[in-house]
Amino acid sequence: MKRWAGLVIAALMVAGSRSGDAAIRITNDRGGSIGKYIYKYERLRASGQRVIIDGFCASACTIVLATLPSERICVTSRAELAFHAAWDFGPRGRAVTNAGATRMMYLMYPAPVRRWIAHRGGLTPRTIFLRGNPLHAMYRACPS
Repeated sequence: MKRWAGLVIAALMVAGSRSGDAAIRITNDRGGSIGKYIYKYERLRASGQRVIIDGFCASACTIVLATLPSERICVTSRAELAFHAAWDFGPRGRAVTNAGATRMMYLMYPAPVRRWIAHRGGLTPRTIFLRGNPLHAMYRACPS
């Protein structure tokens, strides 16, 4: 019985260590509700998993940069991040900028990302794209 318990404990320890070694791949995420992404990425941060940005990551998806330490994020040559002001549905279902949520998101980003955004006029209804050399200057390339 002791041997069986020891094997179960060893298996659980190995399984637990693997979850921290696994990586989540972002390839085509158009974003969504800020709150849902904060919750999702807080759980991801607690899991110890790494993130590979290997494609489009827009809007609330970019909160991954604010939630995970940069050493747990890598980017491929296909990585592309899209930033814009936060918005709510207003009268007649039209998008209305939410200044408070926009400021909150902006302040969450790491300093290099904030500088890049500020240099392009800040978070506005117009979408700005971070990719290529500017992105690779901020985040490490994923191992091949």
